[in-house]
Parts: sequence; structure tokens; C-alpha cells
Amino acid sequence: MQDVAGTGLRGCFVTGTDTEVGKTRVSSGLLRWLARQGVRAGGYKPVAAGMEQDAQGRWFNVDVRVLQQASSVPLEESQICTAQLRLACAPHIAAEREGRSIDRAGLIVGAHRVAAMTERVVVEGAGGLCVPLGEGWNSADLMADLQLPVVLVVGMRLGCINHALLTAEAIRARGLELAGWVANTVQPAMPFFGENLNTLRQEMQRRFQTPCLGVVPHLASPTADAIADSLDSALLHHVFALNQESGSAMAAGLAPERNR
Repeated sequence: MQDVAGTGLRGCFVTGTDTEVGKTRVSSGLLRWLARQGVRAGGYKPVAAGMEQDAQGRWFNVDVRVLQQASSVPLEESQICTAQLRLACAPHIAAEREGRSIDRAGLIVGAHRVAAMTERVVVEGAGGLCVPLGEGWNSADLMADLQLPVVLVVGMRLGCINHALLTAEAIRARGLELAGWVANTVQPAMPFFGENLNTLRQEMQRRFQTPCLGVVPHLASPTADAIADSLDSALLHHVFALNQESGSAMAAGLAPERNR
């Protein structure tokens, strides 16, 4: 993946076959993997719906904090997420209930702000591919705005083959690059897991020439490091164009900073 003409962004856009399929956890794993390569990487979640209060009474979004902790550069929560909404529902509904609108241009500016502070940015979308974000536009339109290669997270459960193939078709139909997909085990004992995984590997390769970037097992503690261990390092070097260049921290022999 090279610099995108007209955007200057380098990294990937993580979407999923549905909501609650592990996009945030896979995004955190990608960020931690990049940090291991000495690459200064930051997470960016343009829109997050669903907030709670911490012990100090401050409102926060769990996904935003996961990305903040996994990023190898220090980022404020407001930098990681431009539009944080309190209600846990579809973003456009949450925004309407709060009497506000989601600023499409502002989301793009936010992505460039994080990109300017990092060498690679991992953008995580809200929900699935076509979640509405405002009147007449949705998450897929934002992907087209940013023009980043897409990593698809497939939640391994009944129906995942159909959901994955339909989503991949929609990504390609919009002229976006489908860089790869990650199988995330959301059920601890999915019936016929191996058969479903093999079918997905075959069909995603046959129809879209798209590789599986990793198989994440069902984890009692889905930490960024544990997920990074489940990803295919050789394929990710290609996805993030690290075969042609190294991160500046790695080139200088420096350990990447971690934002704990």
C-alpha cells in the first residue's frame, strides 16, 4: 500500500461484517503489530456511539480508550475520535437525539491530524460497511473519502460466509482496495469452525484475490498483544508497505513510545 493520491494517508481502514465482531480489538492488534516493527502508529475512530462515566465522572468510549492504549504515540481521546456520541445506537440516530450532526469534513480533517503525528494510521469504522452517518452518506462514503485500503473483520459465527462475501462485494463495487480480512472467533465453540474458515479462505481468494491476515481465537483476555500474535506478519508487511521502507523509529534503532 502506497501513499494515496490526494489524501497522503498511509495505513488501513478497518470495517466489519456487522457490529460487535471485534473491529476494535483487531485494530488494537494491528496497532501493536506496527509498534513491534518500530513504526509510529495511531488509532483513529471517526465516530463512536456509546459512552459511560468513569470513577471521576468523565464520559468516555471504551473503544476509543482501547485504541488510545494500543497506539504507539500519545494521543488524546478527542484526537482519536472526532465525533463521540453518548447513546449506544446507530450513529445518525444518536446524533439526532443529541441535537447535533456528524461533520463529514471534520472527520476527514481528524484523520489527517492523526496521520500527521504518525507513520501509519489505523482507522476503525462504526458498525458495518454501510452504517448511516448523516443524511445521504454513510461509513462507506467516508472510506472513499480517505481512500485507505480496507481490512475486513469477519465475526466467525453462523452466517459469516454470506456476510463476508456480500461485504467484500460491496467494498469492491465502490472501487475500494480490499487489502485482506481477519477471522475473529466471536463464539467459543462455533459449529464447523474449520469448514467455515476454509470456505472463507477459498472464496475470498477466488472471488477477490484477498488473503486472510490472521485467525484470532476466542480469547479470555483479548489484549492487543494477544491479537497481534495471531496476525500474519509477512502479509502485514505488504499491507502496510513495510517491505519498501522501515519506520523511522526502527531505522534509528529506537524503541517505539507506548501510550499506557
